[in-house]
Amino acid sequence: MQITESTIPGLLVVEIPLHADNRGFFEENWQREKMVAAGLPDFGPVQHNISYNFTAGATRGIHAEPWDKLVSVVAGRVFAAWVDLRDGESFGTTFSIELSPGRAVFVPRGVGNSYQTLEDDTTYSYLVNAHWSPDAVYTNVNLLDETAAIAWPLPLREVSDKDKAHPRLADVVPFSPRRDVILGADGQLGRALRAVLPDALALTRADLDLADPSTYDSVPWGQVGTIYNAAAYTAVDAAETPEGRRQAWAVNVTAVAALARLAIEHRLTLVNVSSDYVFDGTVESHTTDEAVSPLGVYGQTKAAGEAVTSTVPRHYVVRTSWVIGDGGNFVSTMQRLARDGVSPSVVDDQHGRLTSASELAAGIVELVRSGAPYGIHHVTGGGPVKTWADIAREVFAEEGRDPSDVTGVSTEAYGEGKDLAPRPRHSALD
Repeated sequence: MQITESTIPGLLVVEIPLHADNRGFFEENWQREKMVAAGLPDFGPVQHNISYNFTAGATRGIHAEPWDKLVSVVAGRVFAAWVDLRDGESFGTTFSIELSPGRAVFVPRGVGNSYQTLEDDTTYSYLVNAHWSPDAVYTNVNLLDETAAIAWPLPLREVSDKDKAHPRLADVVPFSPRRDVILGADGQLGRALRAVLPDALALTRADLDLADPSTYDSVPWGQVGTIYNAAAYTAVDAAETPEGRRQAWAVNVTAVAALARLAIEHRLTLVNVSSDYVFDGTVESHTTDEAVSPLGVYGQTKAAGEAVTSTVPRHYVVRTSWVIGDGGNFVSTMQRLARDGVSPSVVDDQHGRLTSASELAAGIVELVRSGAPYGIHHVTGGGPVKTWADIAREVFAEEGRDPSDVTGVSTEAYGEGKDLAPRPRHSALD
């Protein structure tokens, strides 16, 4: 089996071995394991359609549909042609090839598909990854469009009236790509993701409440490509209370399970942001394959959310640490204390790295766009590992205060008399 690229991005030609003898031939027209290994996307077909054509010259298309498909010929021959109708630089690009048993073409969503039979009694096959619906929105172009200039080998006689009425390429509204969705768009990371993904559907809690499944139907999931879940319950100390525990599990686990089901059903990529709190902090630097060992409820819910996310075929678990961005955070608090003349006591036995929300957002999007392997990834700020007291002293120095005005204290001393959740002593992610 051999797969080659065409002139249209994502349109792939598949040469399939035929096993023939005096009785005829046998063909593995769809063999997921072999085809995926050879380079075909694992596009998850759910419906198989057959188009039988009585005579040579029957012509169908050009239709771009909101699903991917693998097209092939079971019997006979066709001249097949495609026009890229997706919004982007490749809009209007064409490709044509003859199809007969032993050759198939993978057609991505939004690429116009058409063919003309070259023999009588030709049977054409579609394997598609969405169930046909009368509400599906098609993008079409005229078979005789002068810009596409498809060189049909036979006169266009057997054409439906509907196909004859399709618009010229200049009048076609390009097929819209699948949209990115940002959940938790009003948080520090959510706002940073909005800056990197300005065309994404940005949803705040008012738009979609992860704790309320009834709000999920407001999103057209069939038009979505990637879910960036930046929403989370992050009140580490409050999560140890009865009410906080329920909320943490509802948002960080139950809601993620609902997103996972949606991602599986609609073949979406799910990006779930996790935390250094999935570790107990007993080693100085945590690797992606280290077994999780959370200390408190918050860390337990994030670890459970990771496990749920891993059930999605296309998933990224992105662990990060000590995020600072647009909004209240440790650095902004230290800036305020420095300006107000306060000399704080700050923990000096918890170690980690600060992560800028804007750099984290850019890193997450680059991870997805680069086609990195699905699974667990660590995305954090760089530089040497520091304590919270080290960082506080740097902030004080930048504010013109004496760094020695920051007093380092142990976690135990800082927590005396307070109801604090346990925290990892070492949060650096490798």
